[in-house]
Amino acid sequence: MNQIQHESFDYVASLQQQGWRFIVPTNCSLLEAALAAGIKLPSSCRNGSCRTCMCKLVSGQVKYKITWPSLSREEKEDGFILPCVAMSLTDVVLEVTYATRIE
Repeated sequence: MNQIQHESFDYVASLQQQGWRFIVPTNCSLLEAALAAGIKLPSSCRNGSCRTCMCKLVSGQVKYKITWPSLSREEKEDGFILPCVAMSLTDVVLEVTYATRIE
């Protein structure tokens, strides 16, 4: 993979299956940062309720913009997150099956 330059207050997200990487500013959700980088992740509501964007956090840590994201305790324990309301606390690796490049 290519080296990616980022500011000390930004993080890098990697999509494991595609091998794509993008910068995640500390004030953006993972979904917002992906879109800004030309990567479309599955999404619909963008407020953490529909679960369309649910994906696996392979490594790293996130926090949520909302208090109660629509994930069960078991889903959280299994590493699932909602990128539409998840913000990086570290560099992250995600498993997102249906990510596409925006042309």
